[in-house]
Parts: sequence; C-alpha cells; structure tokens
Amino acid sequence: MSGGVYGGDEVGALVFDAGSHSFRAGYAGEDCPKADFPSRIGVEMVEVMETDNAEESKPDKKLSIDTSQLLFPKKGMEVVTPIKDCMIEDWDTFEALLNHAYKRYIRSSPEQHPVLMSEPAWNERNRREKIAELMFEKYNVPAFFLCKSPVLSAFANGRSTGVVLDSGATHTTAVPVHDGYVLQQGIVKSPLGGDFVLMQCKEMLQSLNIDVIPHYLVASKEEVKPEASAKWTQKKNLPDVTDSWKKFMINHTLEDFAASVLQVSDTEYNEHECVNLPKVPYYFPNGYNREFGHERLAVVENLFNPSKVRGAAPSSMLGVPSVVSSSINMCDVDIRPGLYSSIIVTGGNTLLQGFTDRLNSELASKTPPSMRLKINASSSSVERKYSPWVGGSILASLGTFQQMWISKMEYEDGGKSCVERKCP
Repeated sequence: MSGGVYGGDEVGALVFDAGSHSFRAGYAGEDCPKADFPSRIGVEMVEVMETDNAEESKPDKKLSIDTSQLLFPKKGMEVVTPIKDCMIEDWDTFEALLNHAYKRYIRSSPEQHPVLMSEPAWNERNRREKIAELMFEKYNVPAFFLCKSPVLSAFANGRSTGVVLDSGATHTTAVPVHDGYVLQQGIVKSPLGGDFVLMQCKEMLQSLNIDVIPHYLVASKEEVKPEASAKWTQKKNLPDVTDSWKKFMINHTLEDFAASVLQVSDTEYNEHECVNLPKVPYYFPNGYNREFGHERLAVVENLFNPSKVRGAAPSSMLGVPSVVSSSINMCDVDIRPGLYSSIIVTGGNTLLQGFTDRLNSELASKTPPSMRLKINASSSSVERKYSPWVGGSILASLGTFQQMWISKMEYEDGGKSCVERKCP
C-alpha cells in the first residue's frame, strides 16, 4: 500500500525517540520535538478501595511523569526507568510514557498519525516485533516504521555514510553507517557516559568536602562569601522520600553543575599545567558558592583516558577516541576512508565545552596518514542533543520515504514479523 495518504499536509507523521535519559516526541517536518521529558517515572503504591466490598482494598500504582511531577517530593515514590541500555525492558511503564506524550503534547488521536520510532543499533528482534505490535494493536496507528538511531543521526547531519559517535547518559557508542545501513560488526560500546560524569562530579565535590543539597530541601538561604559555610534553613514537614528519588534529585543538581562548570582539556590533563586556568564560579542551591579551577578539567579527563579511573580495570572500558578508532578498524578496509572523513558527533555529553576539539586532536594521532579526518559536530546544541529525532523528522517528511511505511493492512496480512523485512 502506497504511503501517499500519510505524506499529506493535513495529517503529519509523529516521530518518537526514547533514550535512557529523556523521551522526545513531535511532528515530522518540525525543527525540534514538541515533547522532551525524563524517561524516568515516579511510582507510588496507593491503596484503592474495592467497590463491591468497602472493607477490602488493593494496592495500585500512581505514576508521576514529566519534570514538574518528578521534582515534587512525595512519600514513598520510587523513581524507575523502563529503558535499559537504550532498549525497552518494562513495557507497561514505557506505555505510560507514550500515553503521556499523546495526551499532554500531541493532543490528537493516535489513529490519525503514522509513527516513526528510533531504536538502538543493537535492538533485538523480539523487542522490535513487540513495539510494532504495541503501536498497531494498542494505539491503532495507520502506519509505522522503526529506524536505527545512528542512521537518523547521520541523516540529521546530511550524511548517509559515517561513524556516529553518540555519548549519552548511560554509555558512549560508535556505530558505522554505510549508505544508510548500520554495519553491525563495527559497533563499539563503552560504559562511560553522562551518568559516569555525574558520579565523578560527586566524588570530586566530596573530596572538597562540599555537600550537594538539592533544591527541595532548601526553605531559605543567605548569600555568603565564596567558600564560607553556607547559611540555609531546611524545609519542615517534608514527606519521607525514597533513596531512588533522593539520588534523582542530587543528579538533577549535578547535571546543572556539569553543564555550567566542566570543561574538556585540549591535551592530556596535567594538574601542574592548569594552574593559570580561568576559574568558574558556581552557586549551589543552599547558597554555598565556590570557584573551580583545574578540578573542572580533571572530572571529564576520565572520559578520554579511563586508565585513571580508580577501582576499574583499564582494559574494561575504552576512552572516547578509542571507541571511534576501534569501530572504524573493525570495518572493511575499502570503506574506512569514507568513515574517517565523516565522524558525526551527537549526544548530550558531547556538549561539554572543548569535547570536539579534544576528540579531533586525539583522533588525528590515531588516523593513518593516508586518511582524511573530518569531524561533523553541529554548532546547534538542539541538533546535537536531539539528532536522532531531527533525522526522523527529516526522513518521515520526505516524499520518497512514503512508500517505506509498514501500513496497517500490511501488518494485518503479514503479522509482526514484517518489521524485520521492512525496517533494516
């Protein structure tokens, strides 16, 4: 069935990009997603009275979705995520994210819009089939397509061939893409990502005897001189919150600290060479403030040089430049020149100041002299952060793509296995 029906101006396709850190959704053809909210969900167990017998009650889940809901302290609320390693693990919770996107941001019936959804390059067949089944059976979408995130990131950068370096919340990956297809043998993953950077931030602040006090605890504060003890008052009558929610709130504060303060060193970090580095001030939620110098380089250095990570075997994780060079070296010799000349940088982690400059200098030393090295990193933070979504937005609005959709009729005729045939 031709997809001409889906490509019209009246009804736009939707693009969903579910990551480990956040969930993005919006209309194809737009520059940025309408929705961008955490992939984490707050779950409270509440007692619900049975209607037939008032004396009996059963526990039920009350969900808190989106930033404003999650940041509000609630008694006994656990913070969970349905997505592990970029793959869907908890389908009921994932469905809650989809429902929220439709109800709060799309505000239109699912039956009216075809859906293009991103997936990790290493997604498994049973999960691919299950997501197609969910979209057709539960949401009754007229058409559906599943596309690998690195391919979408390449399209967002105007490329069909290249190595996509994605440094996100849970890990950093390099995935080679050739003529719009992922080369599975060249996928390289490292567990060093945004969560690792936040852990390093926390350790660094602890070594400086700085307590990270989240916003929700602070009732009032006084301005103090730099490095003087903070004078603040704690809120009273706060509910008894869970450890998972406390961790979520501390990480929320650390994310702001990382974005404001951290910087990647141009060359391998050396504390003695960073004495004259300009200091950057940071004000913590409880009023404590301090200027940070060489420490802000030391935290991110471990992304590029994991041999300095305490308590970890150096061979167990690769630094960012090694992830890229290893990926290229695992591909056929004939296509390596095209990969070296198109290294596409994406993911929230790559927005750290100096990231691409350091990557360029390190890869230059690993690149064979006969190869031309070129790093493609969008100057727009929106494009870098949302590149799989932006690629999906471009792809789903192309006239030439419209015959690629899996239509509802095709799904009913061929079953969920058609996703393997139509979505490479």
